[in-house]
Amino acid sequence: MHPPNDRRYSATHQWVQPTPEGTLAIGITDFAQDQLGDLMFVELASVGRILRAGESCATLESVKTASDVASPVSGTVHAVNDALKDHPEVLNAEPYDHWLVKITPHHAEDYTRLLTAEDYQNSM
Repeated sequence: MHPPNDRRYSATHQWVQPTPEGTLAIGITDFAQDQLGDLMFVELASVGRILRAGESCATLESVKTASDVASPVSGTVHAVNDALKDHPEVLNAEPYDHWLVKITPHHAEDYTRLLTAEDYQNSM
């Protein structure tokens, strides 16, 4: 599955997509979900939490392992995708259609420093 061109990517396999309200939606890539295996549980950062780039914005548990998801950008958690708590498996089926958290960014340049879809794919 090719990564969509409408967002940026981190070297640690997260995607970041600007939203109409000015936040950044953060999710995991197809590569990340494949490495994790069948997801069983999702724990998300709390709304209002301030994150620095690299801090965990979510924890994903699968039949294989538990893994923290590092926020690729700094900001304040604006929203969480509560639907994932009841249906974490959608991240396996459609990782680019389901975000984990939305962040109000603290530094606009954090987004532009991330990899383009082409750069991300070439780094694999």
